[in-house]
Amino acid sequence: MARRLAIVLLLVVGVTLIILSGTHNLRQRQSVIKQAQQNEVALTPADASGSSGDTASDPLAPTMLGKVAPAFSLVDLNGKKVSLADYKGHPIVLNFWATYCGPCKLEMPWFQQLAGKYQAQGLVVLGIDEDDGMATKDVDAASKQIGVSYPILMPDDKVSKDYQLSDYLPETYYIGKDGKVVDQTIGAHSKNELEADIQKAIGTGGL
Repeated sequence: MARRLAIVLLLVVGVTLIILSGTHNLRQRQSVIKQAQQNEVALTPADASGSSGDTASDPLAPTMLGKVAPAFSLVDLNGKKVSLADYKGHPIVLNFWATYCGPCKLEMPWFQQLAGKYQAQGLVVLGIDEDDGMATKDVDAASKQIGVSYPILMPDDKVSKDYQLSDYLPETYYIGKDGKVVDQTIGAHSKNELEADIQKAIGTGGL
C-alpha cells in the first residue's frame, strides 16, 4: 500500500513539474513574441482614393522631409472648417489614419496622451481620416471608440496628393514651428518613438 502511494505521489510530482515547465516556456515564448511585435513597424494597406506618391522603389522612404507642409482646409466631424494655417507657429502632428487600420488604433491613444503632455508647448495633433466614402457619423463613432478627442478631419483628394501619401497607413507628419516637415513615418511606431518625433517638432523654429 505504501509503495503504491509513493508511486502515485511521484507521478503527481512529475506531471506537476511538466505542467510548470510548459507554462514557463509558454510565457517565455509569449514574451518574445510581444517584444518582437513592439519592435515591428506595423503597416496597413491604404485603399483611400487619391493616395499617391513616388514610393514604388521604397514605400517607406520619406517624401516630404525638410519641405514646407502643404496648406489645406478641411472639415472636421462637426462641420467646421479647419486649416493648417490656423496653427501657424505651433508644432503639429498630422496623422493619416482609417477606421479599418489596426495599427492606427494602436498609436492614436498615444497621440492623445502626448497631446495633453505637450499642450503647454503648443503641440497640436490633427487626424485626417482616409476611409473611402465613409459617413462622418461613422468616423466620429470610431474615433470616440478609440478614445481620442483631438480634431479629426474628413479628407479630400487634394490633401492626399499634396502630402504624397504612400499605399500604407498610418502615415504621420511631424511639422515644426517653422512649418517644415521634420519627420515623416509610415506604420505604427512605439510610444517612445512618437514622443521623440514630437520633441523634434517642438524644438524646431520658434513661436
